[in-house]
Amino acid sequence: MNVAQEFDPLYRAAQALDLHGATSEAALVTITRTHGSTFRRAGASMLVLRDGRIVCELSGGCPQRDIALRAQRAMETGECDVVAYGRDSNYDVMIETGCGGELEVLIEPWREPEDVRFLHAIETLRVARTPGVMASVFSTDGHAPRGRLLRLVKSDDHAWTNIDHPPLQRQILAALEQQSGVNGAAARHVDDAGRHHEILLETLHPPHALVVVGDGMGATLLSRLSTQLGWRTTLVGTHHHEVPTEPGVHHVLATSQSLATTVTLDSLTSAVVMTHRLERDLAYVAALMATPVRYIGVIGSRRRAEEICAAFPNEPRLHAPAGLDVGSETPQEIALAIAAEILALQHGRSGGPLNRSREPIHP
Repeated sequence: MNVAQEFDPLYRAAQALDLHGATSEAALVTITRTHGSTFRRAGASMLVLRDGRIVCELSGGCPQRDIALRAQRAMETGECDVVAYGRDSNYDVMIETGCGGELEVLIEPWREPEDVRFLHAIETLRVARTPGVMASVFSTDGHAPRGRLLRLVKSDDHAWTNIDHPPLQRQILAALEQQSGVNGAAARHVDDAGRHHEILLETLHPPHALVVVGDGMGATLLSRLSTQLGWRTTLVGTHHHEVPTEPGVHHVLATSQSLATTVTLDSLTSAVVMTHRLERDLAYVAALMATPVRYIGVIGSRRRAEEICAAFPNEPRLHAPAGLDVGSETPQEIALAIAAEILALQHGRSGGPLNRSREPIHP
């Protein structure tokens, strides 16, 4: 599937479908292979609805328009399709992107509730904040699947599959073991009973979470931006008063002493403290230090930041003042700078200009 933050809108759209079996109501498009420079990597998915609307766009350019048209045709026929875009086929469409790469997509029409059962299995892992892996059989003996895709979703202590052939299950499980601990997605093949199956192996990550501690406008704006980025967002109020409701934001009241028992603070969580009082900041930072959170940001002046850093020397998780140096001044700009720093750290990037970086653009 997509990067973690793109799953929620796709899942909500799937839940809203009226899958009654008579006609295909949507088609899932998934990139299965790429070569060279492309707009997205293997595993990225786009949902095309019967009325033409698109959820989680892949590129917005010519390949997407062509793919969407093919998805509409797949909904009419009810048959899966595997389409290559490259030098040997549909090259004119790829030329217009200017990327110079090649890719292959699987188009999978959805007609019945069972077609989206694998999404519920993924959501179960996400709710438990448990990483996992998924295998999708997208080609057999060089042809797209006839009927519903065979899939297997698993974590260390949970598994779901619609594959009822044990030897094929074992082959796929062995392939998934090799994918464990590897980020991204990759196409592999397995042979079973004389048949050659192409499978897409994908790593499933829980969504990133952000905990914002504060009562002011800056905390509210950072929480709002966090939800737009697809992060699971919690806004922690520090004293009792009416807190403005932000869509998609979980609001709680917690002291520094009760923070760890009130909010989930795991290794996939970042936290930003912005109470605007030094002693209160120090108390919340101390509470966060006792948890596995990977990023602890504190806003404030250079002088206040020095005092906070002095209280927690040689702590790499502490970022005070929080945010990238982009000259931010307004609450909106500060929120952007903080979110950008968190995103850069998530992907192991420096946060510098792209035109000075030799790293691949997509992490």
